[in-house]
Amino acid sequence: MGLGIDVRNRIAKRAAEEIKNGMVVNLGIGIPSLVPNHLPDHVNVMFHAENGITGMGPSPKKGEEDENLCNAGGFPVTVVAGASYCDSAISFGMIRRGRVDMTILGSLEVSENGDLANWIVPGKKVPGMGGAMELAQKAKKVIVLMNHVDKHGKPKIVKECSLPLTSARCVDLIITEMGVFVVTNDGLHLKEIFPPYSFQEIKTNTGCSFQW
Repeated sequence: MGLGIDVRNRIAKRAAEEIKNGMVVNLGIGIPSLVPNHLPDHVNVMFHAENGITGMGPSPKKGEEDENLCNAGGFPVTVVAGASYCDSAISFGMIRRGRVDMTILGSLEVSENGDLANWIVPGKKVPGMGGAMELAQKAKKVIVLMNHVDKHGKPKIVKECSLPLTSARCVDLIITEMGVFVVTNDGLHLKEIFPPYSFQEIKTNTGCSFQW
């Protein structure tokens, strides 16, 4: 079950509320790439991409793309004043040294303990895990944006991940079209419910227990 563009933007807008002035924030592909479009004008932030950009701006308008400017997924981006470019070695050096304040990622599954599985479905061909493993471990805060259920209607927030892990116990916040969950040492806490969904709908579509 896919998400419409308006719902995707609502999730991205909620994620933008977590960003504070002066942060360096890494964005994954998919819904996370929409986050810069919803950042308030008074918040100054440097968006980071693993391929070597620090200072990405909003997505370019159609026809105004620069073929030399793209994010880690190969999609066109803009840059803000003060942006810088580097090679992948320097970019990953920033990640590994803990210089990234927050990473906003998509995921296939997240467990109640904050385990992240977002890189492969067994049997499918993929280029590799990429930088998600290091980002999940080294960023100061990890936020996951995703559908609440998969295309078969199965919960993506689960007691234990069935897919290969990207990283264990790393996720801090989960935002779906239904609501916001915080991962704590005491388990999963439902923090917000988004209309038109109800508590019962969230409970039915979540594959583990949680506190409210």
